[in-house]
Amino acid sequence: MDRYSKFTILVNRISRSIHRIKDEVMSGYGLKSAHVSCLYYLYKEGKPLTARELCDACEEDKAAVSRAIDLLNREGYVICGVNPEKKYKSPIKLTEKGEEVGKAVADKITDILSVLDDGVSEEDRAVLYESLDTISQTLQNICDSAEEN
Repeated sequence: MDRYSKFTILVNRISRSIHRIKDEVMSGYGLKSAHVSCLYYLYKEGKPLTARELCDACEEDKAAVSRAIDLLNREGYVICGVNPEKKYKSPIKLTEKGEEVGKAVADKITDILSVLDDGVSEEDRAVLYESLDTISQTLQNICDSAEEN
């Protein structure tokens, strides 16, 4: 298998597996994988965050985060700030219900990471993440360069 095939197949396989796990965790709450990051980062930070801060934390599209927040608000998982003119800058806070689900999500992530720890040494993991970061930054630079031209 050539480098391109191996790289794209592995990245896609990892992405699909993560998506399936997120869907599995969220299915019990009537939510979808798109809601995992919002709940996780709000729970992890332990304080209200703005939509902009959530976008930065999870590197998700502004529209996707906005849709997720709207649903989470309607379903009682979060409370949003009340300034409609500055909705993107208004604080978003987990409700008690949101705290419970945020904790469940964080616990599931911890469990999965501990299983992953069994197969990869700390040194190898550090090299892997450093390599993925380099690849990510290089691909982002290529995309940015293409947009400029």
